[in-house]
Amino acid sequence: MLKEYKLLIFDWDGTLMDSAERIVRCFQAAARDCGLHMLTDDAIRRTIGLGVVEALARLLPDTDDQGRQAVAKRYREHFLHLNETPTPLFPGVARGLEGLHQQGYRMAVATGKSRIGLDAALAASGTGTLFCATRCADETRSKPHPRMLHEILEETRVGAEEALMVGDTSYDIEMAANAGMDSVAVGYGVHDLDELRVHRPRLCVQTFPELCAWLL
Repeated sequence: MLKEYKLLIFDWDGTLMDSAERIVRCFQAAARDCGLHMLTDDAIRRTIGLGVVEALARLLPDTDDQGRQAVAKRYREHFLHLNETPTPLFPGVARGLEGLHQQGYRMAVATGKSRIGLDAALAASGTGTLFCATRCADETRSKPHPRMLHEILEETRVGAEEALMVGDTSYDIEMAANAGMDSVAVGYGVHDLDELRVHRPRLCVQTFPELCAWLL
């Protein structure tokens, strides 16, 4: 039988918003602007879900902290102001979130985005009022450390056994496992479902409406 959850916690990039292409292009442009070697699409996609600092530590291990900080600053400029690659919500997300909200689910966001990036995305997508709590990588520890989830649980006064994490990367599903929380893996984002199953999600889905049908 379906377990009753009081709180649904969503990853953002790759789970609610189709933004991987923009993230890839902005990282590549930032590295190029800073005179560094070209970063491959695949290497960047493997880091989506981490905070920018953690992502760049993996992407540019031979670059010093000052150099990576310069790339991070330029990346944010590209993502927020210069790059115009569309970042729509995935099919069914807008209607699905509204339906879950109307059914009484409390919802939150746990993301590798920065606070300024998430606030811009919430405003652009018109979904900000649907979430009772949000936590970003520049405010706490990056995934897969569970602190982000612990802070959301403390803020909402919900126990880990009463919450569900939904994400598209191994970082999301591992974070949930580290927090003692159930999870759902979505297969339309960045990582393959075979990789996500390693951390034993409760359910794997291929579309957002499939998740909503399971919950409702």
